[in-house]
Amino acid sequence: MKLILFGLIAIILFVIYRRWVWNRRLGFMKDYQLPDAVLERFRQKRSGLSAEQERRVRDALYQYFHICQRARGKFVSMPSQVVDDLWHDFILFTRNYERFCDKAFGRFLHHTPVEAMSTPTLATDGIRRTWFHACRMEGIDPKQPARLPLLFALDAELGIAEGFHYTLNCEQTATSSNNTFCASSIGCGGSSSGCGGDSGHGDGGGGGCGGGGD
Repeated sequence: MKLILFGLIAIILFVIYRRWVWNRRLGFMKDYQLPDAVLERFRQKRSGLSAEQERRVRDALYQYFHICQRARGKFVSMPSQVVDDLWHDFILFTRNYERFCDKAFGRFLHHTPVEAMSTPTLATDGIRRTWFHACRMEGIDPKQPARLPLLFALDAELGIAEGFHYTLNCEQTATSSNNTFCASSIGCGGSSSGCGGDSGHGDGGGGGCGGGGD
């Protein structure tokens, strides 16, 4: 009987500890500010963005990182080229990025190019998972969306020519460029994997972006 009681207490303490770690990581990410040097490098690449547009790109990157936390090691794809650009610039400042990953995730969040993914469906599964979490975070029904979440709307909103554009009207994709994808067909769900990196698209649209399951 005592062993059962001790076991229950241990489980409760473990759950409380995990929740404390989770909340601490969320708080760290909420208050984190990208280094000025990272933003300066990004501005050289995307000099046409206004201060407000740059802020939305930063918000979208934080949203992606938050999704990586929520996915708990499962692969999530990056659906935005401009957000991926900022992530790339952050990674180049290796010490800052390593410290950020340690406090935000408890591990290093790798950036995995689509070409290096272990299975052909990994990017597709990842974009579905990103869609599901992004919709839930913004109060959108992932199966019947009335609008696009930030990560999926940003490239078109900012007019990123080489970006990944999503539409809720699937008929538009038939006459649009190869970089336009039907968001309504992404659906929700996804299978197992690990949080990943480089913009490039799987069958479902969206860049397979890196991190997660080591």
